[in-house]
Amino acid sequence: MTVRRFVDWFFRGRETGAITIAQWPNLLLWIVIVAGLLLWIWPSAGKVSAGLTNVMKGGLVVWGADEVFRGVNPWRRCLGAAVVVYEFMTLLP
Repeated sequence: MTVRRFVDWFFRGRETGAITIAQWPNLLLWIVIVAGLLLWIWPSAGKVSAGLTNVMKGGLVVWGADEVFRGVNPWRRCLGAAVVVYEFMTLLP
């Protein structure tokens, strides 16, 4: 397989045929972004911070799993898998 064919296979969307590396965030990813911004602006050690952290991490796991199963191309599926693996690795002691 040539590099060009691999790049086409890896990055080209299956439905539209367009090269898709990034997409506009869906509702879940917007919630994660807002939670991350609030954590950055308001980095307390209280219950609000813990809740925002849980929303952010949980949202990323759900978003990543959604990408693994419904991603438009192999790149998006690998990206989703990497996010899920990273989030679970941060839970390990």
